[in-house]
Amino acid sequence: MSKNVRNLSFRKGLDDNLFENLAEAHAESPDLQPEVIRSVADKYLIGNANVYGAATFYDFLNPEKSNKKVFSCAGSACMLAGTQHALHQTLEQHFEPSEIGEVYCLGRCYENSAFHYKGLNYSGSAATQLSQLKSGAVTTIEDHYRVGSIGAGLLTTNSPSAETCLQTLAKLLESDRDALLEEITTSGLRGRGGAGFPLGIKLAGVKKEVADHKYIVCNADEGDPGAFSDRYLLEQRAHLVNFGMAISGYISGAQEGVIYIRAEYPEAIEICNKAIEPFNQLFPYKKANGETVDFKLHVVKAQGAYICGEETALLSSLEGLRPEVRTRPPFPVQYGLFGKPTAVNNVETLANLHAILTLGGAAFKAIGTAKSSGTKLLSLDSHFNRPGLYEVDMGTPLSKAINELGGGMKEPVKAYHIGGPLGGLVPMSKIDDLTIDFETFAANGFLLGHASILSIPARFPLVEYLEHLFAFTAHESCGKCFPCRIGSVRGKELLQKARTSDYKIDRTLFNDLIDTLEKGSLCALGGGLPLPVKNALHYFPEELGGYFK
Repeated sequence: MSKNVRNLSFRKGLDDNLFENLAEAHAESPDLQPEVIRSVADKYLIGNANVYGAATFYDFLNPEKSNKKVFSCAGSACMLAGTQHALHQTLEQHFEPSEIGEVYCLGRCYENSAFHYKGLNYSGSAATQLSQLKSGAVTTIEDHYRVGSIGAGLLTTNSPSAETCLQTLAKLLESDRDALLEEITTSGLRGRGGAGFPLGIKLAGVKKEVADHKYIVCNADEGDPGAFSDRYLLEQRAHLVNFGMAISGYISGAQEGVIYIRAEYPEAIEICNKAIEPFNQLFPYKKANGETVDFKLHVVKAQGAYICGEETALLSSLEGLRPEVRTRPPFPVQYGLFGKPTAVNNVETLANLHAILTLGGAAFKAIGTAKSSGTKLLSLDSHFNRPGLYEVDMGTPLSKAINELGGGMKEPVKAYHIGGPLGGLVPMSKIDDLTIDFETFAANGFLLGHASILSIPARFPLVEYLEHLFAFTAHESCGKCFPCRIGSVRGKELLQKARTSDYKIDRTLFNDLIDTLEKGSLCALGGGLPLPVKNALHYFPEELGGYFK
């Protein structure tokens, strides 16, 4: 069935795609009346159930949430900061309780008190101006956070202008594709979204495939609570991302590129829609040898589903299917968007290509460490004295980032959750053992991931934080595999019961649960959740031991 819908969706392509038609249908009829569903289904020659089932998966399209007028952030950073209870009280002075919804992470982790209203995000003291926001006297409130760097500063301090990127792109389109791919391979650039897979291998994989159509997809669905590095790039360095998309398309032979941006980043969507225009105007590009190169960029607004950060779920979403994880193989480079060869990369990965192809692959490789080249963006939350977005050379000591860039902590902290909800939970005792790179994190049983750094205050109960992680996974699971779908709920129930009563969790049962999640889940949502849980149990036995028997 999925293949049939995928093929039918491909007939209309990205200019009139099924996924965006679902959003338009919801805008026309928030309760998704049968005639609206039928209209979309008839247009794409698919069943009503396919349309309704896909639309209702998303937070912002689900008719059960159509009455929500304002959404408060339920992400880990805001929860740990303790700001959201007071925010709810303020929101309830302006809205009925039934009109207040929740959303996971608005990328305002540096100041918290975050909420989403009338398609825009707010944080900090913005809630005090709700009366003006509701009346229209105030529509936008400036957003400020620190940005800095140590080292090369390729994406922040020393990044090129949009005009320079366009000039460089036009020049490189005259170059040999294999030579450009060799520079990327030489650079050693690894994916910045989590797994650290080499970009050169992905592009080579798509390049060698024979197909009538190929795609480059930018995974800009940055849903990890605590991370806002992609948001920074999309809003302030969109031209770097567009350059990376276009040159990746040229190298691999892809004709179209999609930047899939989470709905929770409305400002980024608006900026990127404008930023792609001059890049699209460059194409079709006629080379000096007479060859015509064509490439078209699209920006697609996601609709609220953390699982779409997983590449195969994202592809299913773009096709108008329910965003469920696909089994692999085949991998996206062989069978990706609409069943065509596709390279899926995250925002920061693509943004590095300008530096690589202007400095040279070897020069980029010389920055960082032998196996983790280049720089890395870090997101520091509001517990730091200087919260914000910072760039460091790979291999920079974690302690240097915390104490020099972040300026130390506002209050005692017992651990950092680094790399998103599925990243490692790092106790203070391990800080001096880690450098910002893939190798030391893996060797010590952690995960660098997006390199978001969430601070867990000494005052905050770890059992409550672990319960939150299971609850987050349960809420965001696509439901395709039962270890994640059921296991996340059972984990939440066990921890909640132990936390709120004299119940003691059977440790053998709990170990079996997280082992099943780790080994049996189809993707890193269920499979990654056990990492911070295991870290917590290992490093904080005295604090957590009383909840187990």
